[in-house]
Amino acid sequence: MFDALIERGFQVEVHSHARAILSVDFPDAVAELEAAIGGLSIPIEEIVGSGGGESQGTQRLRRSLAELGWTKMNFIVEKIINGVAREAISHEIDHVKAFEPGVVAC
Repeated sequence: MFDALIERGFQVEVHSHARAILSVDFPDAVAELEAAIGGLSIPIEEIVGSGGGESQGTQRLRRSLAELGWTKMNFIVEKIINGVAREAISHEIDHVKAFEPGVVAC
């Protein structure tokens, strides 16, 4: 899994049971992520250039994943006690896509 990225020098870390879940249930997501990330390069000028805002490399990755249907989404986790909302936490995730077995968020 992600062998092409590792061969190109990317450092890939997989935590807990992610390898089993992704490789068995979400091989299409793995293929899309590997293609989108593996197709990118960061010119040295962007690395040494001035900062500010979203980097061009990040913009390219976002556009590449968006073309494959990965979109930004807000998740709200809410605690309800006896029908009354007591606490809610929201998370904005940049790249989310639904596949047959479920949803993958990056």
